[in-house]
Parts: sequence; C-alpha cells; structure tokens
Amino acid sequence: MIDFYIWYTSNARKVAIMLEETGLDYAAHVVDIGRGDQFAPYFLAISPNTKIPAIIDSDGPGGEAIAVFESGAILIYLAEKTGTFLPADGAARYDVMQWLMFQMGGVGPMFGQYNHFHSYAREENPYAMERYARECRRLYQVMNERLKDRDFIAGNYSIADMALWPWAVNFAARGQNAGEVPHVKAWAERIGARDGVKRAMEKVGASPRQGPIDDEHWENMYGATQYRRR
Repeated sequence: MIDFYIWYTSNARKVAIMLEETGLDYAAHVVDIGRGDQFAPYFLAISPNTKIPAIIDSDGPGGEAIAVFESGAILIYLAEKTGTFLPADGAARYDVMQWLMFQMGGVGPMFGQYNHFHSYAREENPYAMERYARECRRLYQVMNERLKDRDFIAGNYSIADMALWPWAVNFAARGQNAGEVPHVKAWAERIGARDGVKRAMEKVGASPRQGPIDDEHWENMYGATQYRRR
C-alpha cells in the first residue's frame, strides 16, 4: 500500500497519473496547504521541504517502508518499482530523464512563477509578469518543436509525459494560445484521453476551494509562515 499525500496541484496530479497508470494500490491523504497542514510534524518527517506531493510505500526496497518526496523523484521511484514508463537502460532512458528534468527545472518553476505574479502577488510587477509570460511561451515552443514528428515527448509514453501534461494542458492559465502550438495541443488531447489520466483527474482534479485565496491561505503559501524555521 502506498500512502499518497496531496493537494490539488499539477505536481500531485502527475504522481496520481502514474499511480493510476500502474494500478498500484494507494490511499490519498489531503494535506491542505492553504490551512498549514504541510507544517505539521508528521508531514515534516515525510517531506522535509514541507511540499506536496509525497508518498510512503509500506513495501519499499527490501520490504521496508520508505518515504519519498519531490514529484520527479516519486515518478522515478514508481517507475523503477513497477518496471514501467521508464526504459531500464541505454539512450532511451536518458531521453526520458532529460525531458523529465526539463519539466522539473523549467516548465514547473517557470509556469509556477507565471501563476504567482499573475494570480497571487499582492503588488503588480509588470517586469515579472512579462518575463514569465515570455518564458512560458518559449517553453511551449520548445515542446511544440519536439512533438512535431512524434506522439510522445520521449519515445513511448513515459513519466516525462505524465510530468509535463498537468502543467501544460491548461494553455489559458499560462497566458498562451493553444493554436500557436498545435503539436502540444494534439499531444495534450492524446494524453488526456487515456483512462489512467481521466481517473487521476477525477481524484486530484479541481481544488475544493475556488476563487481568490483568503488571507490565511496566502500567509501559509507566501507570507512569513512559509519561511519560519522549523
């Protein structure tokens, strides 16, 4: 059994997709990051960086329980545990890994900064808003060029696709026009049609809280509470 600690974010969705695609037995536990659940001692012991997602696999290496945090690390762990969605060796493995890192080091952070400055920052910062909008556009264009002659981002369907899809599928949320990146649009539709993806989105789809975040949520995510030493 895998205990899966979530909030309703793109990073949690990519792990949910992997769990559904592999058919692993898991239980999802909501960590309400707007209410400060991520700072609880029990969760800090699982995820020292106080971020979701995280997992505890009761049947880890050698039959011992193991906790894993950071979504990319979780995807690699689950791929190696199940022998699926990540080639075992050779050039194909590194192809998947480099596109997974493209998501972890590029798409995730840059799209996240776009979201912050366009939706959550309390003071308007035109430079930051424009910078991250342009970087989102550039990253979409990189993906579009990559996908012009293939169905998936790195060979067969893999953890790289799972990592990228939740971040890239909502073009408007990143200030982008899907018509300008038709190969990404077709890829997003292809991934979204998979049964495992549909099941994952049913479980970790839209947040139960919609609309502008309240003061408590903002403080836990972006205020002094986030930076308090623990």
